[in-house]
Amino acid sequence: MTNTNLEILAYDPSPLGLLCLRRRELLSQPGTIVTEVTLNHEFLMSSLYTDSERALARTAVGWHSGDDLRVLVGGLGLGYTAHEALLTNRVTRVEVVELLPQVIDWLMRDLVPLSPDLHDEPRLAVSQGDIYQQLAGPPVDLFDVILIDVDHSPEERLDEGSASFYTGQGLLAARKHLAADGVLGIWSYAESSPFADALHAVFKQVRVEPVTYHNQLIDEQRTDWLFFARG
Repeated sequence: MTNTNLEILAYDPSPLGLLCLRRRELLSQPGTIVTEVTLNHEFLMSSLYTDSERALARTAVGWHSGDDLRVLVGGLGLGYTAHEALLTNRVTRVEVVELLPQVIDWLMRDLVPLSPDLHDEPRLAVSQGDIYQQLAGPPVDLFDVILIDVDHSPEERLDEGSASFYTGQGLLAARKHLAADGVLGIWSYAESSPFADALHAVFKQVRVEPVTYHNQLIDEQRTDWLFFARG
């Protein structure tokens, strides 16, 4: 379905609600094409602003001093977090766990901007599953970096099944999936002092970093929040 500046690439029901992938030209910036995702008709993510998603991977990998790093990413989205982790040759493997098969299908069908780059990347593996269930269970493999980019924030979750991850008990379980000196990174659109406190209770080192950008679509400054922990 198309019109002069909007194309619906996919529109499917999912366990979380109606999921839509669309591509459009910005009326305010002719020639600028963006890919966007909505869930239940509410905006979820865009290829226009990816600074914080990329910073999540870049900062976490940069905080780790080792090489031959194995990275686990919870949430594929449009692929910017995984892609950023793959930009350094210090990373030898990136495994992405995505809950929704529709999102994986977008990548396989070349519907998202990074599809060509990610298809050609032999270090990348994408599988369908629940990252929160995986981290709550006993570890099968250990990872040097674990990145979570799924929920809006620790308090505003896409599904209540992830609530326990943000508690001290959930973080203790997740820490078991990290190798020695491993780094955990979590994306959030809002600051969360209770979650920061939970991280401090479990990990020896915690960093909370804002990523501020100017959203031209609404002409205002926006800030996302990145939580990092290790030790």
